[in-house]
Amino acid sequence: MMKRGEISLKEYILIVEDEIEIQSILKELLLDAGYQVDTASDGLEGITAFRQKTYDLILLDLMLPKIDGYAVCEMIRKESEVPVLMITALDEEDDQVKGFEVLADDYITKPFSLKLVLKRVEALLRRRGSVVDEGEKQVFCYREIQLDITGMQVHVSGKEVALTKLELDLLHLFMRNQGRVFTRDELLNLVWGYDYTGYEKAVNIHIMNLRRKLGVDYIEAVRGVGYRFAKKD
Repeated sequence: MMKRGEISLKEYILIVEDEIEIQSILKELLLDAGYQVDTASDGLEGITAFRQKTYDLILLDLMLPKIDGYAVCEMIRKESEVPVLMITALDEEDDQVKGFEVLADDYITKPFSLKLVLKRVEALLRRRGSVVDEGEKQVFCYREIQLDITGMQVHVSGKEVALTKLELDLLHLFMRNQGRVFTRDELLNLVWGYDYTGYEKAVNIHIMNLRRKLGVDYIEAVRGVGYRFAKKD
C-alpha cells in the first residue's frame, strides 16, 4: 500500500527541451523520482506528444526550434489545464511576465538546482490533485469579485476571468483571509508548496498578473513585509 507522500507511478510528465544534455538530465531525475516520462526536442514534437497522450505535467523550454515555448503553451492552454512549468535561460522579468501571460503555472531559469526542479514538480502536482473539503465554503465574494472554488471560476462584474490554477489558489487564499498580511515566504509555502526564499520574484510577478487580469486592485503591497487582500467592508 502506498504511504502518504509517496509519488504515484501513474503520473506522466512530458519534457519539451531541445538541449539533449539537459533533456537527459531532467528525464533521469524524474524517472528516479518515480514518474513516467516522455520527451520532445522541439515545439512541434511537443504539441504532437501532448495531443497523443494525457499528461499530468509538462516541463517546457521557451527557446525551442520550429515553435517556441510561448506558442506551445498557448496551444496547450486552448485544449487543457495541465500544469506547465517553463524552463529557460531567459532571466529578464519581461520574459517571465510573458510566460505567465500565456498561462504557464510556474517558471524556473537555467542554470537550476535539480532539487528545486523536483520541488516545483511535486508542488504543481499536489495543487493539481488537491480538492476542496466538502465542509469548506465554496463561493467567495468581495464587491465585484466572485470566486467559485468548486467550478474553478472567477467572475468580475459578471464577466468570467481566465486564471491559472496557481492564480486561483492565490486569490482563494487572499479572499478567505481578508486583511491578513502574508509574507512572500508564507505565500511560497502555502500556494507554491515549497520553501525557497530566493524565488520571491515569482510571487511579485504572479500578483502583478493577478491584479491585471482582475482589473481591480484589492491586493495591497505592505512595504517590507508582503501582501494582503483588502480588509472586509
